[in-house]
Amino acid sequence: MSTIIREIRAGDWEQVRRMRLDALLDPAAAVAFLETHEQAAAKPDEFWRTRAANASEGAASARQFVAETEDGRWLGTITAIVELPGGDGAIEGDVIEAPQIHLVGVYVRPEARGAGLLQELVGAASAWAWSLSEPEIGRVRLFVHEDNTRAEAAYVKAGFAVTGLRLPVPGDATRQEVEMEVLRG
Repeated sequence: MSTIIREIRAGDWEQVRRMRLDALLDPAAAVAFLETHEQAAAKPDEFWRTRAANASEGAASARQFVAETEDGRWLGTITAIVELPGGDGAIEGDVIEAPQIHLVGVYVRPEARGAGLLQELVGAASAWAWSLSEPEIGRVRLFVHEDNTRAEAAYVKAGFAVTGLRLPVPGDATRQEVEMEVLRG
């Protein structure tokens, strides 16, 4: 099955919504996402239109990429968000010290896992990050739940390393999110 990795377009908002809702039904969703299916499904169409527009081609502070088959089926997605010093971090206690990219909403459909799509999605997001001149990005990072060992192993395979930063999971201070990064090189 041939796929392409591309940036989403603002008009893709319905597919963005569908992909997110499918991701939130995945058995690993409880340790992969900070939102439930019910919360996402309750959001109005305008939320999804805005979300797609803010992460589509030409957007300055975020970009969403998809792995798409020749017939238009989305097999995976990743969103890259620019984080600037002084801005709010992803999780309470998170401090942004330099311009960086934070990867979120990472999902590959079960039937497409193990085929290298995650690495391709990370590669597209990283290439976009490194292409930015203002701000110049020095690292790409993400957080993975301490119990999501499958995802952590996939991120290591994609070139990420654990930084040592661990922060409480929002809503469950007994669990932790582990920061991983790839440095510009």
